[in-house]
Amino acid sequence: MPCPICVLSCAGMTLSLYNMKSSKNKGRKWNPFTYKLSLPQVLLWCTICLLAGYAASNFFPQKIEEEAIYQPYRKSAQQEGEFPFGEFSEKVVLDHGSTGDNFIADIPFQVLSWKPRALLYPRFASKEQCEAIMKLARTRLAPSALALRKGESEDSTKDIRTSSGTFLRADEDTTRSLEQVEEKMAKATMIPRENGEAFNVLKYNVGQKYDCHYDVFDPAEYGPQPSQRMASFLLYLSDVEEGGETMFPFENFQNMNIGFDYKKCIGMKVKPRQGDALLFYSMHPNGTFDKSALHGSCPVIKGEKWVATKWIRNTDKF
Repeated sequence: MPCPICVLSCAGMTLSLYNMKSSKNKGRKWNPFTYKLSLPQVLLWCTICLLAGYAASNFFPQKIEEEAIYQPYRKSAQQEGEFPFGEFSEKVVLDHGSTGDNFIADIPFQVLSWKPRALLYPRFASKEQCEAIMKLARTRLAPSALALRKGESEDSTKDIRTSSGTFLRADEDTTRSLEQVEEKMAKATMIPRENGEAFNVLKYNVGQKYDCHYDVFDPAEYGPQPSQRMASFLLYLSDVEEGGETMFPFENFQNMNIGFDYKKCIGMKVKPRQGDALLFYSMHPNGTFDKSALHGSCPVIKGEKWVATKWIRNTDKF
């Protein structure tokens, strides 16, 4: 881009040449735009200005060119509400590997806790996607089952989990809502889709709940395991008028030494909101179980609760 100072300077020198032919300027005070120079002086001055402008362009960014690059990202991000505070990090799509993406994905999240590691992804799925998943699951609901530990029976555990649910694979959904959500989950966690179990879509009516439990299977209680549920991804499919929170009573290792009643709804609570997603890890990075990841579903007091759970394994064998 030409330097504006250079253009103005050369224009001024040109006017000087023109004024040299006029005798009307004699006796006037000195003016930079009417000062008389010879043609060689004008050419030398223009050359100096052009070189100075070229050098300056290497030190100062060309805002117009950058705006052309970044404006599409800024406009898209603002329209989608990804930058609620009006801030924007200028980003450029870089070269990527054969399995990478040719676009920049922004998935907003809030860290809810470090003990356990829990994150909330607001508006992770659209209303249309949530309703399509509920519609598909509605006709296939059955009383939710429970993995039994040694010595337990269905009768002795029937009051622990009182919801109804079904398992759905992404390829069973002709609307592709489950596939889209599953792909986005993989990007958010950077864990391949192959490591995820089928979606467990659950419905809780008034009074229904899931008492506190762990998602990992302790081999001492459940026997040998081919893999472990290292993380859980919950997509809230509906709003709940009252109750139905996901609770973490041992968050930050609280309530662990008080004779905690696992049926109580205490600790950190996450209120369901349609389209929001909750990710939490049940294992530490070193592969050991995180005792603070105890969690449950508080009883629904008013309305109904729909949630799609994706259990993520530490291997693709389960």
